[in-house]
Amino acid sequence: MIKVGVIGALGKMGKEVVKAVLNANDTELVMAVDIVCAGEEVANGVKIETDLKSALQTKKPDVVIDFTQPAGIFDHVCLYMQEKVKSVIGTTGLSEEQIEKLKQLSKENNTGCLIAPNFSTGAVLMMMFAKQAAKYFDNAEIIELHHNQKKDAPSGTAIKTAQLMAQANSNFATGNCPETELIAGSRGGNADANIHIHSVRMPGYIASQEVIFGASGQIFKIKHDTMERSCYMAGVLLATRHVYEKNDFIYGLDNIMQ
Repeated sequence: MIKVGVIGALGKMGKEVVKAVLNANDTELVMAVDIVCAGEEVANGVKIETDLKSALQTKKPDVVIDFTQPAGIFDHVCLYMQEKVKSVIGTTGLSEEQIEKLKQLSKENNTGCLIAPNFSTGAVLMMMFAKQAAKYFDNAEIIELHHNQKKDAPSGTAIKTAQLMAQANSNFATGNCPETELIAGSRGGNADANIHIHSVRMPGYIASQEVIFGASGQIFKIKHDTMERSCYMAGVLLATRHVYEKNDFIYGLDNIMQ
């Protein structure tokens, strides 16, 4: 039985994670941490704790699952490494430099960590298919749409998608004429391999992404829509089982869905 701690247990994603851990036959909820409602029972006698370090030391989870805020996630993962607690991280917003530092800490502490911009298996397949399609198109752009409480833009999923596509092709703006933006930012952010990423923030959305490929005489689109946050849970549990068994550092669920 994998002893699991959930960080941000009262958040929208945290509540889904708690339910998934309780319903799985190989995981046990032993710790719940949030910044509010100290002492409130979550399930099976597990109560909310607000001191993360103390909770790690007293409850001793095998794996923590963290869907908290971008501002504090780097410090959280450093603490997990220090305490030698394996972690599954769903919070986006980490810089490339921070990810490299965490990879180094994971190796130094022999402590597994899996960070994923998206835990939806469908969204991960979208990224994998986009990488495959990138071999055959020289023009592509990404549109990502999220709820208006998402703080980082573009999304981690869009950034990861562009990175994967760039492995197959170095320039996705082939043949484009010189451009002048009459309003700054109209063409979106220019990511890896000249892939323009456009971010939409709107109430009503959870998460959606469309990758558009173009070539003479044809348009090819790959799209994924998230309807409920429960769609992430299969990926979260897959990641939890992986880090429990291994001590490697993984960025992207696609690396364990090969």
